Amino acid sequence: MKTVGFIGGYDKIDLMLYIARILTLAKKKVLIIDGTTLQKARYVVPAINPTKTYITDFEGFDVAVGFKSIDDIREYLGYGNRPLDYDIALLDIDTPEMAINFDIERNYKNCFVTAFDLYSIKKGVEILGIFKKPVKLIKVLFSKNLLKEENEYLDYISLGYKVAWDKEILSFPIELGNYSVTIQNQIISRIKIRKLSDHYKNSLLYLVSMVFDEDVSTGEVKKIIKTMERE
Repeated sequence: MKTVGFIGGYDKIDLMLYIARILTLAKKKVLIIDGTTLQKARYVVPAINPTKTYITDFEGFDVAVGFKSIDDIREYLGYGNRPLDYDIALLDIDTPEMAINFDIERNYKNCFVTAFDLYSIKKGVEILGIFKKPVKLIKVLFSKNLLKEENEYLDYISLGYKVAWDKEILSFPIELGNYSVTIQNQIISRIKIRKLSDHYKNSLLYLVSMVFDEDVSTGEVKKIIKTMERE
């Protein structure tokens, strides 16, 4: 099982739901693990009987809520010491404690997801303090119109941490229309992308192609997104 971390103080669950749906349509068995403080997945992903810890199926993939480690999930599912039966796990982390619990330094890849309000960026950078050796991170930056100064500020505030930033930067737009799509998806308990902006969909395509290049080709991701647009 490949584990990919999405770390930072910014709200990431909706982005991860889009990614999980694309990977599921690519015939991958996917698990989202919400390891955040607020556990937003508990409220936006429908579940028949939510308890303190649970795993629920949504749009063909599983979502785990309330767990503090991979071992806890294995115990919950009765796997013992055996590996989990998933191709890919997407891990949502927003605190140093949970980053340590889930041992994110061992992840297949890690994405640092942030906007540029001070809460998001400073809370995200706190997590970087756990790294004992340089860890490669992919920047996933949310901004109304990404400025050179914003990226430079992230570089500046992360100085002194053991981080090796990937040369590629993924930029997602903060737009009211995309937020409206998210709200509508939550109301109908579905994942639809047709009304997302072209910028957002292109960034989603690039992110999935880049991070999961060994699992799904760019051409296949393009076809899947076209299929999702028709839904």
